[in-house]
Amino acid sequence: MNKLKLQLEHCYGIRKLDVVLEFAGTSAVAIYAPNGAMKSSLANTFQDIADGKQSRDRIFPHRATTRVVQNENNVDLPAGDVIVLRPYEEFASKGDGTATLLVNAALRQEYEALHAGVTSARSALVSALKTTAKTKRPVDREVLSTFMPSGGEFDAALASLKDELDKDWEPVLKDVPYDVMNDERVVAFLANADFRASIDDYTKKYNELLAASKYFRKGGFNYYEATNVAKELKSSGFFKAKHSVSLNGDEKQEITSEAELQALIDAERAKISEDAALRTKYEALEKQIQKNAQLREFEAYLQSHEELLPELADPAALKKKLWMAYLKVNHAMCADLLSKVDQAAVRSAEIEAQAAQEHTQWQAVIDIFNTRFIVPFHLEVANKVQVVLGKDTAPRLGFVFKDGNDHAPVERDALLQTLSTGEKKAFHVLNMLFDIEMRRSAGQETLLIVDDIADSFDYKNKYAIIQYLSDLAEDQHFKLLILTHNFDFYRTIESRNLVSRKNCFMVSKTSAGVTLEAAQGVRNVFSNVWKPGFFKEDRKKICCIPFMRNLIEYTKGVNDTDYLCLTSLLHWKADTAQITVAELDAIYINLFGITGQSTNGATTIVDVLATEAAACLQAADGINFENKVVLAIATRLRAESFMAAKINDAVWLASITANQTPALLKRYQNQFPADTENLCVIQRVLLMTPENIHLNSFMYEPILDMSDHHLRHLYSEVVAMA
Repeated sequence: MNKLKLQLEHCYGIRKLDVVLEFAGTSAVAIYAPNGAMKSSLANTFQDIADGKQSRDRIFPHRATTRVVQNENNVDLPAGDVIVLRPYEEFASKGDGTATLLVNAALRQEYEALHAGVTSARSALVSALKTTAKTKRPVDREVLSTFMPSGGEFDAALASLKDELDKDWEPVLKDVPYDVMNDERVVAFLANADFRASIDDYTKKYNELLAASKYFRKGGFNYYEATNVAKELKSSGFFKAKHSVSLNGDEKQEITSEAELQALIDAERAKISEDAALRTKYEALEKQIQKNAQLREFEAYLQSHEELLPELADPAALKKKLWMAYLKVNHAMCADLLSKVDQAAVRSAEIEAQAAQEHTQWQAVIDIFNTRFIVPFHLEVANKVQVVLGKDTAPRLGFVFKDGNDHAPVERDALLQTLSTGEKKAFHVLNMLFDIEMRRSAGQETLLIVDDIADSFDYKNKYAIIQYLSDLAEDQHFKLLILTHNFDFYRTIESRNLVSRKNCFMVSKTSAGVTLEAAQGVRNVFSNVWKPGFFKEDRKKICCIPFMRNLIEYTKGVNDTDYLCLTSLLHWKADTAQITVAELDAIYINLFGITGQSTNGATTIVDVLATEAAACLQAADGINFENKVVLAIATRLRAESFMAAKINDAVWLASITANQTPALLKRYQNQFPADTENLCVIQRVLLMTPENIHLNSFMYEPILDMSDHHLRHLYSEVVAMA
């Protein structure tokens, strides 16, 4: 790819961008974008291409979006040719080990999605079972202790029950509250020898009566199931549809209504439950239960569910029946979980097998990280021996923390809790290296969108990532589009020849959209641009004032006469209005030993400043670096001049030796508290102008980040103050 053609409209925050970026003879383009200009929006647009998604305007989705991203042959960029390296984000714990699987990003995401799907399905089932069983206990632990008491996994326990759950049967015990029947005190009571004897007597007699019943049968159609049938027929409108039920007893009996059926069921039940001998045995059970005040809830439940008494003869079997009933109620969710488990197992095995085959790539990634980045840990393959021996299919990362001569293995989540923010950012890069190295080894054509991945790095690791990007830029298969709002990083990648100067651009945002302009001020704008133009252009002459003042402060001190004169050009003093261009020229000549002369030596700097500020108001939209400095100086001087004239205290003004603008504002507020409109304007002057004036060759990013539109508006407001 020799060219990258971008025609974008309403792509996230980009109103319009129409540009062609040249990659012929170079591998990298860098774009500096002030905060809020377009960096994240452009990265999101490329991420959409990589993901095969349509782009949109996030705030105004109704706006029609245009996205043309093509090469020099007017061919759309394929999704597989784009990879976006995003800024650092805090890591979320995967919890299941998937985060340390050494495999390319697409497969790792699929792998994680498989496991996340299983986890989600399992959580949904557990939550549903908890509701059905009316229990506060850990459902997975209860199911395991019931069906796999010797140990195992929840999913395996469900799999062992699958065939039975798939059958067509009614979960008649589904409404029995699990915690009531399995309270620790209840379990202990049921194991009591006297109670066991009594419950056996009761069960024996109950079964005898059940066997003699006209309609009920042991192990089949008992009272509990008959009642469920009656409920189901009623809820389905069976009798309202003029259907009837035929019951076989000594003789057939036709039932034509819900009431008639329920009455017959209740009568048949009464014959059993009101049997004198059975009542005697029940009373014996009841007395034993009533002796224990802690079993009152259990007793109360049994009084209205006497049909459960025979089940108490085998508590372990009852526990299984209860969980089978709860699981049957949630059969669809059980089936979904088991299906996802099976699918994940098959595909995970395939992914892990591929990871094992990519050993060259993952070893290279580990070596790159360990040798280039300075962090208090190093990487290793935790299960390298097992992989080599074939015991494990997929390699996984291990982390060894270093503290002096001491080394200790540490889990990933514990490691992240230990690292500083800068070290975490370096770790973030590790998650990107595998994809890049896979592409590099495969010779895959790739446009790499680098979205401020080194933002706020400590310097040693920032330089490490710059060097790594430089290595990639030397690979014929890679093209780099580097996006940043960090001006220091931007200057560094240019000075270290990662990006040539002609391929460095700055974003200018206008009402119509955004444009890319040639970079300004990348390498010491003072020495390279403004200082040489001092005698030729008044605007550059004014821009030199804060730089010259800094140099004199460092070399001669704040009491030097030239320093004080320059201070009077940045703050309103008694002599500010009288200082001429010739006087400023003399300071320049004295400081640098360079001869020269301006054509307007007799003109005051205040007048020059007013003229240049007025011209700045009419300038076209753009980076306008010099304009911002001029407007900032002009705005603050006008604001201070206004306050000084209103306060009218020359002695007090002369006594200010530092922080003059805040001091003037405080005095003005005290004298003119009702002048709220002007106070509001001056407060914005104090907020917006200092960093645009007190700049030096090492740090002038604030002025780049600010739109000159705001300074134009503020200057106009200050001029209008009265």
